[in-house]
Amino acid sequence: MNLQSVSFISGEPIFDKKATNKQEIGEILEKAKVAGQIWANVSVADRIECVRQFGAFVSAHRDQISKLISSEVGKLPWDADGEVSASIAKVELSIAAMETRRRDRILQPSNGPVQRQVRYRPIGVGLVLGPFNFPLHLPGGQIIPLLLAGNAVVFKPSEKATAVGQWMMDAWHQSGLPRDVMQWIVGAGDTAVTAIDRPEVGGVFLTGSRAVGQAIHRQLAGRPEVMLALELGGNNPIIVTESVPPDTVAKLVSFSAFVSAGQRCTCARRAIFVDGNDSNHQINALVIATEKLSAGLPGDNRAEVGPLIDATAAKRLKQTYDELLHLGCKPLLPFAVDPRHPALVRPSILDATDISPDGLAAIGAMEWFGPLLVVQRVKNFEAAIHAAARTPYGLAASLLGGSKAMFDQFAAGVGAGVVNWNGPTTGAAGALPFGGLDASGNHRPAGYYAIDFCSDPVSSLLRDEPSTDDPWSIVS
Repeated sequence: MNLQSVSFISGEPIFDKKATNKQEIGEILEKAKVAGQIWANVSVADRIECVRQFGAFVSAHRDQISKLISSEVGKLPWDADGEVSASIAKVELSIAAMETRRRDRILQPSNGPVQRQVRYRPIGVGLVLGPFNFPLHLPGGQIIPLLLAGNAVVFKPSEKATAVGQWMMDAWHQSGLPRDVMQWIVGAGDTAVTAIDRPEVGGVFLTGSRAVGQAIHRQLAGRPEVMLALELGGNNPIIVTESVPPDTVAKLVSFSAFVSAGQRCTCARRAIFVDGNDSNHQINALVIATEKLSAGLPGDNRAEVGPLIDATAAKRLKQTYDELLHLGCKPLLPFAVDPRHPALVRPSILDATDISPDGLAAIGAMEWFGPLLVVQRVKNFEAAIHAAARTPYGLAASLLGGSKAMFDQFAAGVGAGVVNWNGPTTGAAGALPFGGLDASGNHRPAGYYAIDFCSDPVSSLLRDEPSTDDPWSIVS
């Protein structure tokens, strides 16, 4: 089967390659295992230098890769350029994380009778399964720390972002990384399944949906020696209190829900308003501001909301919208596809205030990926926290307004891994951990903490010579 990508800008094919077959996958992983054993013995300083060379290469070619991201996955230019900036910044952040969190060290002064030492051992071959929504930044956030820790990497980009994946591979090799240390495979889900089954795999790293994460978890049953790090989706709430001006609500909530066409795992899916004198004005302002957002393709300089990844994603989002209507939600801004492109979906808003508790629970259990927001009114702040937490997911959440005490109550009760105050749900800092709780992850936060799942700690007690003390004396 051939994988093809067609440009959102020109409509021309930009990638066409056969999927990697089973035999080729085996050969690639065998080479990676051998190369990884050599790479693990390369000095940390040399590994750091190679990673920095990659960052310098991306920086020198940022316009090229930014345009390719826009062309292949439909990101608007400002959004694609922001991803490239984050990818470049990931280099130094990962180096700093290794130095502070994963550096070999002696825990007792060398003049003591017994030294306590911790060192870190690579996990082997890391299989990185990348997403389409941040095809450079998110896999890079796993590849860079894996390489710094001394692992080989086999990368499978999303089948919807293979041109960017190929560019990344070339960038690493032109930056001096040995070819067998960083290899790639191309294909859809069956390609990943084949690779995961290979005995050479020391770790699997996924950014994707809950369903895919669960499938990989089941596939690795009985293989506890394989590290599994899952960065999964969310059903992210943003609570709006009475004190926030309507125009501020409109800006922060619309950005949370509709930036990147809603194709960020941290995008808000539910906006929960504490009902009061201002809630009508706040919701009206949100609807009006959202209706004014300009939708367009990457070549449209005025666009604020770009397309979904493809027409299939648009149809899937329409199915979600229809399901929400069936549950009793009322449209405040109906679903609409722009006639210019079947993947260009305008933002839509539904009101779930009057639906049943079972219906609200069903909404909280849903996962969707696109510019669709559900709003709900509740009677007070405690009810808002209860509504926000009514989901099996736990990735991101935000509170607008309120006091520091209210935010602390919110952070303790909402059950999310990224919890913001007076900012969008999509706000995340590179110097912090990034990951979700419950159905949004498996206790392996990425971001600054990604270095933690790239190696195993080995502890030692060291003496200059055999001890003359009798260890059996403790039983007498």
